[in-house]
Amino acid sequence: MTGLLITIEGGEGSGKSTQCTLLAQWLRGLGHRVTETREPDGTGLGQSVRALFRSDEKAPAPLTELFLFLAARHQHVAEVIRPVLLRGEIVLSDRYTDATLAYQGYGRGLDRELIREMNSLATGGIQPDLTVLLDLDPDVGLGRLGARVLDVFEKMDRAFHARVREGYLEIAREEKGRVVVIRADQPRALLQDEIRRAVKEFLARRGLPSGV
Repeated sequence: MTGLLITIEGGEGSGKSTQCTLLAQWLRGLGHRVTETREPDGTGLGQSVRALFRSDEKAPAPLTELFLFLAARHQHVAEVIRPVLLRGEIVLSDRYTDATLAYQGYGRGLDRELIREMNSLATGGIQPDLTVLLDLDPDVGLGRLGARVLDVFEKMDRAFHARVREGYLEIAREEKGRVVVIRADQPRALLQDEIRRAVKEFLARRGLPSGV
């Protein structure tokens, strides 16, 4: 495959969705073809999975969560990610495999090696070329959610979100060549500048258009 998979990760309220949109616009301005997507709801099946975590029904058990998100991911790879990569284009995804390891592994306490193996099976081995982790104190992130209707994970206690954050940071420590950590507690424009700088350096290393 000749395309690139760039993922944006982070806890609740870290600004991933907004920053993904801004980054996609910048990349297109450089002449890249970009498909912007997200997990788990990047496909019709994934949207159905997402709805399960927004309903008033009893939340799925942790292992059920894992299976649901992996099923959504496998479909996401089959429908969206793999075809775009085969065309030699860029996929920019709001969440991917690291989210499952952080949330279900560190947050829920499921076996992390099992999650890694199942992630590999679900993705067919397609790993991110670059991951930008937007790091934010859980208290700050949860405070940004406001009065909107919360999903299952947004309703979890601070201890859960602290474990998720530590999981993300541990992944970053283990995979320094892939994961760039950026503080998310700064103004939107400054945060985007830092993200673009990291992506620009990555593209330059690959010999691809990266701007002036």
